[in-house]
Amino acid sequence: MGIITGAASGIGAATALAFGRLGGRMVLASISTEGVDALVDSIEKAGGAAIPIGCDVRDPEQVAALPEIAVKNFDRIDFLVASAGIAVQDDAVSGDVKRWRDVIETNLLGLAYSVRFVLPRMYAQGSGHIFLVASQSGRQAYKGESIYIASKWGVVGFGHAVRMEVQSVGIKVTLIEPGLVDTPLTRQSPRVRPLLDAFTPLQADDVAAAIVYAFNQPPHVSVNELAIRPLRQGEDPFNGGAPPQEDRDNN
Repeated sequence: MGIITGAASGIGAATALAFGRLGGRMVLASISTEGVDALVDSIEKAGGAAIPIGCDVRDPEQVAALPEIAVKNFDRIDFLVASAGIAVQDDAVSGDVKRWRDVIETNLLGLAYSVRFVLPRMYAQGSGHIFLVASQSGRQAYKGESIYIASKWGVVGFGHAVRMEVQSVGIKVTLIEPGLVDTPLTRQSPRVRPLLDAFTPLQADDVAAAIVYAFNQPPHVSVNELAIRPLRQGEDPFNGGAPPQEDRDNN
């Protein structure tokens, strides 16, 4: 039983289906629920159940409603997968500051709100597993996405700090740090498509499998971080950094 943000496509959708195969029941949160019905059907056919909810993670009131919906329908919250995120390519000297705000509010604050509002329930249970979808961009810098990089470095720091707060009460926190992932959004970007074709990128299912792997560990085992990257990503023109791409993740 759990909650997934950014669940409409990409990593979020793949993770929802992976949990569905485990019999998971979950709230699927996305800024738009358009097209989510097909995902819900796939989850149900796999043996799980899902409730799609429209939610802009930049709004703490909307995020606060998600745990209430989960508990009302499923009694408890065993996992949170915070995967909602967006990106922008620009330079610090000329960037669109409105878009910068959207990136920080979605990728960092939206993720933090999600954690804030599930933790009281997990504290009451004495258990739970929080997955924060960060990025290899949260570990290394490159030109062209300074605000996106800043947001993901923030996610990494936030995740480690939260783990220190909650591990003593039986709650796990896992940072998921993928490199280049082949999703419909990355395929649509003319700047990214050549990199996707230059080597075999990750698939969203690869990242979902890593999340399920960490979730399936025994209670005494905590996977703190999983860095996942394509075998040949270090050969790209960005020297192993994440390539620029618009709206890399999901919201």
